[in-house]
Amino acid sequence: MKPLNMTEPRPENLTRLDQETALLSVQGLNHHYGQRQALKQIDLKLYQGRFNALLGANGAGKSTLFNLLAGLIRRQQGELVFNGQPLERATPDYLCNLGIVFQQSTLDPDLTVSQNLHYHASLQGMSRRQAKQRITEELTRLELLDRLKTPVRQLNGGHKRRVEIARALLHNPAFLMLDEATAGLDIQTRQQLTRYLHQRCEEGLTVLWTTHLLEEIAADDPVTILRQGEVICAGIHQQLLQQNPGETLASLLNGQKPPHKSPSPEREAAL
Repeated sequence: MKPLNMTEPRPENLTRLDQETALLSVQGLNHHYGQRQALKQIDLKLYQGRFNALLGANGAGKSTLFNLLAGLIRRQQGELVFNGQPLERATPDYLCNLGIVFQQSTLDPDLTVSQNLHYHASLQGMSRRQAKQRITEELTRLELLDRLKTPVRQLNGGHKRRVEIARALLHNPAFLMLDEATAGLDIQTRQQLTRYLHQRCEEGLTVLWTTHLLEEIAADDPVTILRQGEVICAGIHQQLLQQNPGETLASLLNGQKPPHKSPSPEREAAL
């Protein structure tokens, strides 16, 4: 995986988001669990070819929103538009273009990497020949081809996550959703995975990345921040900070302004 600078924005990406194409739009989404409202009037746009970050502390509503977008729970109220069409009409196209990586591993630990991926490819209707070609391509990109015959239970956490990403991309989806995909992984592995997916976005893949880890977000990533089931703010990471002087992503996330630091005596003397 070639290195990608995650801190300095690429100038061509610091554009107005209203000039970019939204692959998926969410409008007026509400969701209740009994009397508790988990999501409140959610408006969200996921931009094509972008690493779209959904930030929120535990309990903010990220998992509920993720499960709704994945079709795992029924939508109660609101509209979803995929590629310019209401999801009711675009559902087959949406599902064919969707790849998902869940927080908890869903690989069969008793099967090899190859067996896990071939099984998933067969569910996608791929021929054995097509599956072999795509598996080789994805594992090569993820530097895991040498683990093809390794049982999954012998892989470390980072390698398992790479296999799951490869599996989700086998059918060449346009849209990849990952829910807290780096949970429990070390810092180096987290950086490798986020850099890799940013590279795939440069090639046209649209990513939804839910996380509460701020270091996983690049300066030019579109960011939506959830707090207590509501969208608090949305925009390009660096521009959000420019529009909210004195704030950080952490303070926006938690609703607490960073503490004011008085200048040192030396600084006061200089002033």
